[in-house]
Amino acid sequence: MAAAITRALGDAATVVNVGAGAGSYEPIDRRVVAVEPSAAMIAQRPAGSAPVVQASATDLPFRDAGFAAALAVLTVHHWPDQVRGIAELARVARERVVLLTWDPATPHFWLIDEYFAEVWEIDRPIFPTLEDLRRLLGPIEIWPLPIPADCTDGFVGAYWRRPEAYLDPGVRGAISTFTKLRDVEPGLARLRADLADGTWLRRHADLLDRPEIDLGYRLVIARPRCCDQGSVHA
Repeated sequence: MAAAITRALGDAATVVNVGAGAGSYEPIDRRVVAVEPSAAMIAQRPAGSAPVVQASATDLPFRDAGFAAALAVLTVHHWPDQVRGIAELARVARERVVLLTWDPATPHFWLIDEYFAEVWEIDRPIFPTLEDLRRLLGPIEIWPLPIPADCTDGFVGAYWRRPEAYLDPGVRGAISTFTKLRDVEPGLARLRADLADGTWLRRHADLLDRPEIDLGYRLVIARPRCCDQGSVHA
């Protein structure tokens, strides 16, 4: 995934990483400035990581076209004003905008379908659709980003072939969607029982032979300042 983001950034020499959090997938082969509103997340950034500015995506404290590229990794759905935030990405990027996001038109995932249906109700309305992004950024490239079976990041789809991981409260605590659920216990009880009696394996044995799966994660690449439609359309 980090390699895919690096490819999407191309030869952009300077990058602003907006909604950077603790710096997951942050490039290390070029000059990066991180933007993160949460002091708690800033405190989790490792020593030696890119310099960070505490600010909101909706009001970036940088001049127009101040960076070759703007990057946002699994963060746009958290922003209070997505239209304004995406416009800010396009404003400060002179070559390209790169978003790692999730396509809410994706077919369902077993974890959600069978155990935590409320996640769809929470996530579908807050993630921008690909059409939303086209409207806001103009022409875009869309790269599917299959998730490997041994994914080490902690987002909701990371453990698609390791179902027992979702029983771990530490795993769930790192997945923002789980923190929003009213009551996880009924879903956990069903998953625990299905793992114990072999039901999950009978339903999903085909997954065990797959090295990766498409769960709807997408890299979206826009070149807002070189396309015919201008920088942003809102």
